[in-house]
Amino acid sequence: MTTLAVRTIAALRAEHDGLVAALDAFTPDQLVGPSGAAEWTVAQVYSHLGSGAEIGLAGFRGQIGEGDAPGPDFNQHVWDRWNALSPDAQAAAWRESDEAWVAALEALTPEQHETIQVNPGFLPEPISLASLAGLRLNEVAFHSWDIRVAADRTAGLTSESAGLLAEHLSGGIGFLLGFIAKLDVVSEPAVVDIAGTPYRIVLGDEARLTTEPATATATFDGPLEAALRLLVGRLSPSYTPTGVKVTGNVTLDDLRAVFPGF
Repeated sequence: MTTLAVRTIAALRAEHDGLVAALDAFTPDQLVGPSGAAEWTVAQVYSHLGSGAEIGLAGFRGQIGEGDAPGPDFNQHVWDRWNALSPDAQAAAWRESDEAWVAALEALTPEQHETIQVNPGFLPEPISLASLAGLRLNEVAFHSWDIRVAADRTAGLTSESAGLLAEHLSGGIGFLLGFIAKLDVVSEPAVVDIAGTPYRIVLGDEARLTTEPATATATFDGPLEAALRLLVGRLSPSYTPTGVKVTGNVTLDDLRAVFPGF
């Protein structure tokens, strides 16, 4: 059986290849035009992903003993250098930086998939390689949507990435929802069944995506990828597929307020 780490690394490769194809198809005007991320151009999203790949790979190599651990000012120096690049240079540098990060993950052995434990730098304890790759997929897949939607307003997450993200967000990286959810905007707890899937969005003392049995108080009718975009603030009315609706003790607008995104 293919492991979660292997499947997630394969999805990162597919996302990389898709972003290469998108980049090659963009005109210069589109590259400096708006993306799905409210405050960034397409080029700036590529820059964010590229600098993140550089930082992630450096930290990873330091933790597994293949390089020096980055110093306290490393991240800021990386961001400053990337921010100073022209839009064309940001996109070109992303291609090289992201390829290096994906290739490094692809080069790991099956034994390393199971034994590596690393801390991405903001958690109290190390996580598995599968969860580390899941964190990167969470970043890449949603920002890939930010980029692709600039050329196609009907774009969604790929089915491969959506399935894996649901698995990760209901498992090893579920803590992310706790960072971004604004639970004080809803008046009562809710369990939102994502119709046609085993997943439920639970809003209580904390926000969770789960497959655990629970009595639904509301239903999200729509594709899984749209429900996942909802969780990161990427299901505004202009980007909501036709037919998506929420019924029950919370509304779609309530859920948009709970998950304002990043």
